[in-house]
Amino acid sequence: MSTATRARQSGIGPLLREWRERRRVSQLELALRADSSARHLSFVETGRSRPSEELVLRLAEHLDVPVRERNALLLAAGYAPRFAETPLDDPSMGALREGLDRLLHGYEPYPALVVDATYTVVAANRGIAMLMEGIPESLLTPPLNAMRLTLHPEGLAPRIRNLREWRGHLLAQMERQIALDRSEALRAVYDEVKAYPVAERDGGDDGEEGGEAVPYFALPMVIEHDGQVLSFVSSISTFNTPMDVTVAELAIETFLPADPATAKYLRSLAP
Repeated sequence: MSTATRARQSGIGPLLREWRERRRVSQLELALRADSSARHLSFVETGRSRPSEELVLRLAEHLDVPVRERNALLLAAGYAPRFAETPLDDPSMGALREGLDRLLHGYEPYPALVVDATYTVVAANRGIAMLMEGIPESLLTPPLNAMRLTLHPEGLAPRIRNLREWRGHLLAQMERQIALDRSEALRAVYDEVKAYPVAERDGGDDGEEGGEAVPYFALPMVIEHDGQVLSFVSSISTFNTPMDVTVAELAIETFLPADPATAKYLRSLAP
């Protein structure tokens, strides 16, 4: 059943109450934030009152409801969706695609990629292509999924020296998103990658044996590439106040060298 169908069948009240309880906000607190009254909000949640379109959007804003689900709330209240979902290859998205390409290429030789809400890879630079070298073609058939490529036993997982830590970080990241966004598609990806077996590394999985410990400022991904041990910390960026579902669900992940040796090695590969 589609989100739109579920929204129409359930009505605005149950959906709004579900989001409010999910965010652990009282009716009074939400009403004050949205410049309404607890009485009116109670009537909306019980179906005794229909909120205005503007109130639905204000409530969604203060509950930090994802853009896709804001459309569902509007539909449930009897209004048309406010936010378009434009394919990324649509001509109207040309400026966005060009900007993303410039950002990714400008970050080289360091790895960077763009993913959607289920971690499907939308775009990537040559730094990511370098890390993907040697991965079986079966995993590189589109659509590529960043979580699958990272945690699959035939993907990057065997090369990641601190796999258990990095895997735990990625799973926790997805768990937080699922709790916030209620995404069934992301839940399916999570269930798949969580079920992958985790092989034990000889001598542990905490980095180079016998080397001096590096005082990392954030949890790194420590990965082997062509006989080298590289360390990266990642940063994720999203768009502010997106007005389109597609744009709202894009995330740009960049990998910053976590030590001078990694930075030097990547610069040596640059053309």
